[in-house]
Amino acid sequence: MSSLSDRAQRPILLEVSTARLQANLQTLRRMQPSQSIWAVVKARGYGHGLDAVVQGFADADGLALLELEELLQVRSLGWRKPVLLLEGLFAEAGLQEAVEFQADIVVHCKDQLQWLLSNSKDAQGFQRASGRVWIKLNTGMNRLGFNACSSSASNAVETMVNDLAKLRSLLGPGRLGFMMHFAQAESRSESHQSFSLFQKALTLLDHRPELEPISLANSAAILSQPLACSGWLRPGILLYGSSPFQWQASSGDSQQDWPPIPEDIQLASRLTTRLLAIQELAVGDRVGYGLRYQATRPMRIGVAAIGYADGYPRTAPDGTPMVIHGRRCPIVGQVSMDLITLDLSQQPEAAVGSLVEVWSDNLGVDELAAGLGTLGYELLTCLTPRVSRRLVDGLSVVP
Repeated sequence: MSSLSDRAQRPILLEVSTARLQANLQTLRRMQPSQSIWAVVKARGYGHGLDAVVQGFADADGLALLELEELLQVRSLGWRKPVLLLEGLFAEAGLQEAVEFQADIVVHCKDQLQWLLSNSKDAQGFQRASGRVWIKLNTGMNRLGFNACSSSASNAVETMVNDLAKLRSLLGPGRLGFMMHFAQAESRSESHQSFSLFQKALTLLDHRPELEPISLANSAAILSQPLACSGWLRPGILLYGSSPFQWQASSGDSQQDWPPIPEDIQLASRLTTRLLAIQELAVGDRVGYGLRYQATRPMRIGVAAIGYADGYPRTAPDGTPMVIHGRRCPIVGQVSMDLITLDLSQQPEAAVGSLVEVWSDNLGVDELAAGLGTLGYELLTCLTPRVSRRLVDGLSVVP
């Protein structure tokens, strides 16, 4: 069956600029020119698509993701550099495939460590495949990682020494690395404490810095923690043009101490839809499910093709903006599965077919997220497969 033309498709569209992805990577590279970079592309490249990030991050030293399926996809798209499985293997059976497709893997618990030690033939495959095993240490996040922060941490880490000696023997020299994740990278004191715990654990584990790399800094730490900017950096959200600190805006915290986002960082995507219909309301008329909104004056209401089945939050309150012909038009009424209703009072030129910008250079994803009480991360990654997507070079400004 032939594909539908653009005109025939439902009009919601995510445009992804591979040129902006590339430029954002180069901006971070200029900030830390001597460090290697894992471009984090989990969650389908933060919703942008794995094909987009393979192109846009071609100059990265490696890609970091979660699933073997994603690993196979980036390999099929032509990626030949290192790929890191950030949560390691979800089952022992995945070890052989990880070796076959030349993955670096994270080991964050005793079970994963034992999978390697009990499958020495597969573990030795990392020598042939040039992959590494990264030991993850828990320095305060208390999610994944070998405990390096509790009162019994020294004993816990010391029990790993013999196992790591065996693992080094199986893997060969230069096949082991160490990593951690900051729980509060925007806090200098908390990050110094986490870094100190990491360094102490490395000493106990006989870390060999000339052979065994480290990886500490995510996007937030790259901007706020110079001490963390060594070894392999792991930028994620910054590569897509969104702020790692935006979550604080929704919690009411002061922004005055946040490090600035580099001016060269640009939003790499634009989400748009179009108006499907216009309704004329009289005073007292109501809009949408639950009749949440009531008109207090004669109004024109635009009906746009986007809803929570596309990943737009159902909880969006009245007043949440979208942009039509350069002017902001607020949501009125409940977001439904497929449709949103907008007040067109400030945009008399709006008509059926008018372009509606959900996020763009005219309304950033971080600003939108803050108004919705969520994160740019969430909006980017929650778009559903029914949203059409197009790779473009640049993103021209919508008039």
